[in-house]
Amino acid sequence: MASFPIPNSKAHPFYRSEEEIVLESSLESFPASDPPAWTAGRDISPETLTTEGPSAEALRSRRARIVIVGGGFGGLSVARNLRNVNADVTLIDRHNYHLFQPLLYQVATGALSPANISAPLRAVLKHRQNTTVLLAEVTNIDPRRNVVRLANGKECAFDYLVLAAGADHNYFGHQEWKRHAPGLKTIEDAIEIRSRVLSMFELAELEEEPERQRQILRFVVVGGGATGVELAGALGEIAQQTLKGNFRRINPSSSEILIIEGGPQILPGYSPRLVTKAKQNLARHNITVKENALVKEIHSDHLIVECGGIREKIESRCILWAAGVKPSRLGAMVANEVGAAIDRSGKVIVGPDLSIPSAPHIFVIGDLASRQQDGKLIQAVAPAALQEGKYVAKNLRARISGLPADSIQSFTYHDRGAMAIIGRSYAVVQIGKLSFAGYLAWILWLWIHIAYLAQFSNRLLVMFQWGWNYFTHNRSARIITSPTVAVDDESA
Repeated sequence: MASFPIPNSKAHPFYRSEEEIVLESSLESFPASDPPAWTAGRDISPETLTTEGPSAEALRSRRARIVIVGGGFGGLSVARNLRNVNADVTLIDRHNYHLFQPLLYQVATGALSPANISAPLRAVLKHRQNTTVLLAEVTNIDPRRNVVRLANGKECAFDYLVLAAGADHNYFGHQEWKRHAPGLKTIEDAIEIRSRVLSMFELAELEEEPERQRQILRFVVVGGGATGVELAGALGEIAQQTLKGNFRRINPSSSEILIIEGGPQILPGYSPRLVTKAKQNLARHNITVKENALVKEIHSDHLIVECGGIREKIESRCILWAAGVKPSRLGAMVANEVGAAIDRSGKVIVGPDLSIPSAPHIFVIGDLASRQQDGKLIQAVAPAALQEGKYVAKNLRARISGLPADSIQSFTYHDRGAMAIIGRSYAVVQIGKLSFAGYLAWILWLWIHIAYLAQFSNRLLVMFQWGWNYFTHNRSARIITSPTVAVDDESA
């Protein structure tokens, strides 16, 4: 979630090399046609009854049709890099906005508002005259007829398909836990978590029994990756600083925050030195870390964890889920249709060019794609999705221009480091063998995240809001919109 490369001219996700610019200018610049033709399933031309993609003859008489499913980092990167290509591009998403998920936890903790980290897809792509944005939900994909089926019953034909539908929460076979432990993937999730967190302090203010107050002010974050650590750090900042002096009957700084991590250490992939520093800073925010702790049960007022074969009951009214995600069902659906392989997590195993080997006109990127490099699986993080999107766009440009397949190099992911923020003025950064923590790392974290926001207006709003929060110790978006989530019970 919080893994971003340091921007430079060539590392920026929308940078184009001179070779790419020459390729773009060499394509004949036709005016964009009308929005993609809709069909009820009976007007599909014979040329679409294939899993081999469009023929050269078919594309001589019309523009290529590219459909992108998903407006996240990967899908938007593809669309932005297909400007002026000789094709009609259609981007389909269930929401009308692009969401900057690495900062979603700040919406969940009242530091930012949803509009600060989201941008309307139509506004972002308004200068791409060959691109159409559709607000719709994809329910099925027929790769043999080359159509995408939408929830409204209509179909959208394609010559090339890019699947970038993202991921959802993974409760590891316990979907019933979602009711008591919401995850953090959407704006709706963030608003619900914000209401839960802030309502706990309100409930504690109403409670007269000290033991009940302690239970209400105990927050549990399940998952010790970057998302879980950043979320816990923000909760600690709220309790220790933001709410100071706001209540009369409780002391918010007495809140207890726990991180439950099933693996041997929090922040997997970070150096032991950085993990130690992260734990030390978490402890300063009254945050306790439990590692090698497996969650066995989750209820409205407690959860059961197992450490070393011993089960422990932890009472809490606010349990938050940050323990993992699973790929969208669309990936497995397409894989089943074309006979592609999927890995244990449900991701589609793609070829060197990020396409499905048995259906080379279908590309899979981001959270849906499984691809190994140097013996390791490419991580499902935003920088990887951005790079994959840019690569697929370049690949499509080459194919449409008629370049031979062997002229397209394999995709190579350039890992430029990872970082995580832990409360106010502290972060950990790892770039290859270089690692450091503290205030400088925090400044770097701020700069990089601002740089990768979708629009200039987002950058301006976030910079202003962060500056205000820093100097006033305030989080202005502390709004409870769903107070009933705080009084959830087993019988409801």
